[in-house]
Amino acid sequence: MCMPMQTPPPFYSLPEFAATLPPLGRLMAMDVGTTTIGIAVSDARRIVGSPDLTITRKKWSADKAALSAMIDGQDVVGIVIGYPLNMDGTAGVRAQATRAFARNLQEEFKLPLLLWDERMSTMAVVRMMEKEADLSRKRRDELVDKLAASYILQGVLDGLGR
Repeated sequence: MCMPMQTPPPFYSLPEFAATLPPLGRLMAMDVGTTTIGIAVSDARRIVGSPDLTITRKKWSADKAALSAMIDGQDVVGIVIGYPLNMDGTAGVRAQATRAFARNLQEEFKLPLLLWDERMSTMAVVRMMEKEADLSRKRRDELVDKLAASYILQGVLDGLGR
């Protein structure tokens, strides 16, 4: 009798997540919002995270198809999702929605998944775009989600490199 592959739980700890990863392979990070998903991908050696694209959310089936193309096309071995905790560390409505998204994703792709505290990531990216890059508001809106995903991913990669 063939046993179905069980969906691993999402990880909240970087060391536990790292222990499940192969030595090489790309990680994908997502900044999941209500209307968009910002995506960043690492190199196979997991040194640099680069912003990739922003998906406009539709129905789960359409989101899943777009993510599947990315995961398969980039040979992704693990997923990092920005976990939007409240400033006091509690999990609010957005964190609950992110956990539900993560469960759906894991059921579909069966990859190790890390929920990474993203507090202040979008704010840091917006501040950088305003002060250092001097981008227009329209251009900032186009870039913020995938840059936030890249910021989240780089935090994880830096943690893995220690």
